[in-house]
Amino acid sequence: MTAHGSSGTTGRAGTPDSGTLEAAQAALRAEHAVVYGYGVVGGRIDDDRRAEARSGCDAHRARRDAMHRAVRRLGGRPEASAAAYAMPFPVPDAAAAARLAAELEDRVAGVYADLVQASNGSLRRDAASALREAAVRAVRWRGRSVAFPGLAERSESASPPGSTSGTPDSL
Repeated sequence: MTAHGSSGTTGRAGTPDSGTLEAAQAALRAEHAVVYGYGVVGGRIDDDRRAEARSGCDAHRARRDAMHRAVRRLGGRPEASAAAYAMPFPVPDAAAAARLAAELEDRVAGVYADLVQASNGSLRRDAASALREAAVRAVRWRGRSVAFPGLAERSESASPPGSTSGTPDSL
């Protein structure tokens, strides 16, 4: 359900619902930030987990490209990536890189939970799939799961990347 009480993706006369478009833009912003963050992870992670980092980055590049197309389909202008993003904490070693990867996945799961709520049809299915994939990757990085991935109430982290409550250049 969107802020206007609608569960659909279109408003009057078949025009895109602004809540759906904003949620899709937020997912695109989040994917830009996560791809950048995985670059940091890849530079610090141990060799035995480097393939996992590469796989995560590749998955998020594909999601970023899909969200770019979704924003266009909704009639929006896809937002570009920022030049750089601030890390939520220092990443001096492999252990911190693994924590960062889990944090990235948690945050992007939250953004996709918002998109699930704001959309329907194939966009909603894609958002639910992205949320599930992010939750699985977070478990792999963290070594344990959480009860409800994507829900801010269970997260100790700040706002998700791409959200309007933080700056656009922070993870």
